[in-house]
Amino acid sequence: MPHISLRVSEQEKILMENYANLHGLNLSEALKNIFFEKLEDEYDLKYIREYENNPDKKFYSFEEVKKELGINDGEI
Repeated sequence: MPHISLRVSEQEKILMENYANLHGLNLSEALKNIFFEKLEDEYDLKYIREYENNPDKKFYSFEEVKKELGINDGEI
């Protein structure tokens, strides 16, 4: 498996280790989790922005969606 090195200050290292310990992870797992969560957030935001900039977008209320799908209140 590939290995990645990261240079940080002693204070940054302590903060990272404290974060990992708080979540019951080793430092490598914590950093991977944070990286991929951030990547996913940016991906989601990209598509949200694209959607928001679409002039043809239409919003539906919860009641409109239930009616369109033929769902009665007792079915949810």
